Amino acid sequence: MSSTSPNTKINLLNLDKTALENLMLRMGEKNFRATQLLKWIHFYGVSDFSLMSNLSKAFRQQLAECAEIHLPTILYAKKASDDTYKWLLKLDDGNCIETVFIPEKTRGTLCISSQVGCVLNCDFCSTGKQGFNRNLTTAEIISQLFIAIRHLSQQNGTHDHQVTNVVMMGMGEPLLNLDNVIPALKLMLDDHAYGLSKYRVTVSTAGIIPGMQTLRESVDVALAVSLHAPNDALRDELVPINKKYPLDLLMKACSAYFAKDKKRYVTMEYVMLAGVNDTLPHAKALIALLNDVRAKINLIPFNPFPNSPYKRSDMNVILDFRDRLVAAGYNATIRKTRGDDIDAACGQLVGQVKDRTRRRERYLHEEP
Repeated sequence: MSSTSPNTKINLLNLDKTALENLMLRMGEKNFRATQLLKWIHFYGVSDFSLMSNLSKAFRQQLAECAEIHLPTILYAKKASDDTYKWLLKLDDGNCIETVFIPEKTRGTLCISSQVGCVLNCDFCSTGKQGFNRNLTTAEIISQLFIAIRHLSQQNGTHDHQVTNVVMMGMGEPLLNLDNVIPALKLMLDDHAYGLSKYRVTVSTAGIIPGMQTLRESVDVALAVSLHAPNDALRDELVPINKKYPLDLLMKACSAYFAKDKKRYVTMEYVMLAGVNDTLPHAKALIALLNDVRAKINLIPFNPFPNSPYKRSDMNVILDFRDRLVAAGYNATIRKTRGDDIDAACGQLVGQVKDRTRRRERYLHEEP
């Protein structure tokens, strides 16, 4: 599906710097025009070519004839009691995705979606239960950052947009959409676009090993793994992709990800499910599993959703679990639950998806 409107114009939001330079070459322009466009579109948030004052009038006219900056439609923007924002964005094909901004004292984190729905069907995630439709384009991915920055800037009346961190932890599995995710990540890191630090852009995966290798070779960003279980039997149940990429292979891939940078750690995401994965034996098994991996562990209190069979672990259980990890030498933290009163918490993003369930079933049963 295209992110452009129903005509032949090129949506410039689909293009990272290299792709913009190639477009400039085809248009008979110099490479530096790509840098100028990056600044206008992404740094300044300008979507009207006529306002790009350091471009010649003839070039602006040429751009208006063949290109556009086309964004999803904002259906609503909700603000939670803890100041978390959630946007529901409507795409050209009628599907909808959700994006969440989480403000804190020292940073502001934007949670971005990469697919319409999710193919992986993790048992504890309401996003996965809605089915899967398609991958998002680069434009649809980066539009979420573009829209959030513009909205937040309007709220405080300055260009100080508050977004310091981006996590690819919204709807979808980013590593099953790398053709579109990687150009979007490059835009996030580009000093002429969003200029985010490589330490502050994180891609989360349920464990797509070939995608981890491609990501590592293509762009330098942080990695988070949705682990959620310390053994294959339980993880097969909670995270079905484990049947395709089991834990021994996943741990080797995690060790390799930052093999050349001894100062960096893979974040292990671990949702706390009462009586399912939160016992002392589970903690001991997790410590043993991560023995050869430079990892930090993020414990996530489960966020309930309708018809889910799971319950959140008691806080004293979560604290005890964390303390055992810390005693074993791991950096273990407990994620604060944010935005749950507007269903913006982890695992609660649902959007509106025209499900293509057969594709999901085929993928989960393919051989690796």
